[in-house]
Amino acid sequence: MHDIVDLEDLGVPGVFVASDRFAQAAEAQGQSLGMHPRRVLTGHPIQDRTDAEMRALAEAAFPEIIGALTV
Repeated sequence: MHDIVDLEDLGVPGVFVASDRFAQAAEAQGQSLGMHPRRVLTGHPIQDRTDAEMRALAEAAFPEIIGALTV
């Protein structure tokens, strides 16, 4: 989240991607930083997924990521 905030401060559009388990933490950190960068949340968990499952998850999130970057 800090990296996205830093990029946005430099005028570089960004979006962070995290699993939906971290939605509440992202909201709290955004409040703390005074900024709510664009975000895309994916299904959880991540760590036990196969390469094929990760590719499918990324492909499913891709349109939302592009949409968040082009708002």
